[in-house]
Amino acid sequence: MTAVVGVVRGAGRRVPQGARELLLVAVLLVVYKFGRLLSAESVATAKQNAYAILHLERVLRLPQEAWAQSLALGSPDLVQLANKYYAWVHFPAAAAMLLGLWFFAHGHYFWVRRVMATMTMVALVLHVVLPLAPPRMLPGFVDTGLYYNESVYSSPTATALANQYAAMPSLHVGWAIIVAAAVMATIRSRWRYLILAHPAITLIVVVVTANHYWLDALVAGALFVVSFALVGPRGVLLRSRQEYAVAA
Repeated sequence: MTAVVGVVRGAGRRVPQGARELLLVAVLLVVYKFGRLLSAESVATAKQNAYAILHLERVLRLPQEAWAQSLALGSPDLVQLANKYYAWVHFPAAAAMLLGLWFFAHGHYFWVRRVMATMTMVALVLHVVLPLAPPRMLPGFVDTGLYYNESVYSSPTATALANQYAAMPSLHVGWAIIVAAAVMATIRSRWRYLILAHPAITLIVVVVTANHYWLDALVAGALFVVSFALVGPRGVLLRSRQEYAVAA
């Protein structure tokens, strides 16, 4: 009981700090959102890059996304579930993870936030310099969101704010990896390994819904590794190992 009371009191003290942190995260998201729009009109280049990615994947002997999607299309219920997972799990899972760390695992919050911010900002640069049309915009693929009237890009607001030519890297996969890493770092129960299903399912979902290529996910994974090495708990860019402890 004493431990529970201590956690509740600590969480209460963090509410004012949390308001400032929420503002910071909101600013970062706004910068990212409007930064993506810089490349939103590069339609011809985005489609040329898409065919180049498909060619590179064939050279690397990666499975064909169209083949993977064709397997999924045989089960409409699963495809619709994938559409919902793509639309409704990505951001809420990341937000819940950050909130959980802030209130209940504060010592881990700052390195997770820095890794996440680093990944997202580097992804923004890649989205601008390498506009990439997703598979759903190419012949031979089905836009499952539109097919089942579940597309997150079909509303006027989404059309105005979303850059649909920002497939590389996949932040759906990248953020899912961060969520899994945060849970693995903070929970000691053997059940923590179940969280690894989140990035695995996300990878399958983004491919069968034709929103991303395999390479989009591989680049996201590599970006996480680099970001973790640079600004993780023992990142090479930290001035000292005490930096995160002081920040927390």
